[in-house]
Amino acid sequence: MSSQARKRFYQTVTVAREAAGHLVQLDGRPVRTPLRAPLLLPHPTLAEAVAEEWRRQGESIDPNGMPLTALACSALDLIPAQRPAVVEELAGFAEHELLCYRADHPAALVERQKATWQPLLDWAALAQDAPLVVTAGLASVPQPPDSLAALRRALERRDDWRLAGLALAVRVAGSLVVGLALAEGRLDAAGAFEAAELDESFGLERWGADEEAARRRAGLRAELEAAEGFLRLLDAPSV
Repeated sequence: MSSQARKRFYQTVTVAREAAGHLVQLDGRPVRTPLRAPLLLPHPTLAEAVAEEWRRQGESIDPNGMPLTALACSALDLIPAQRPAVVEELAGFAEHELLCYRADHPAALVERQKATWQPLLDWAALAQDAPLVVTAGLASVPQPPDSLAALRRALERRDDWRLAGLALAVRVAGSLVVGLALAEGRLDAAGAFEAAELDESFGLERWGADEEAARRRAGLRAELEAAEGFLRLLDAPSV
């Protein structure tokens, strides 16, 4: 979707059930993605949530207020055309997994990293069959090839819709483990934000925040909430 606001041109928003899914319509005409595909969603609850984003628009359409629509467009336009590249990109996060690079001081940061990050790595080892190596400092440490392969499989087995939501979570968090934990319900958006921003949060607690940092963090939190909402709606019970 374009990030530029444009004048609202429709009155009613409806969802039509089709053989292939659920079609969001404006005044009876299908919403279309940037590549002109009909906005056909696989789950009725997600379709209604996307429709509600369009209903909430005022005199102008603000794409920044439509994160579920944007993710749906990504699932329809971008993921099918770029799936191998997306999997490759996301798998690359595991090679330098954020949670594996720990501070050696101060003691309070060391302890917070261990308390927040180690349970997620333990989860990855058990749930994904992907134990990862932890190190102190920023020097790159190679990860076990079998673990990297297991994490790649976790990406490859997701359909285009779930891969779109996961991709947003991983990119925002800067961590494949955090993204997978969010996608599989091990973390919610607040927990994912806490893990991804742990070092930044620690620094801000000591030195204080500025307006730019606050805006950046609010944007990251909102994107993680969008990814979580999108993924949960895909798995919501059908009414």
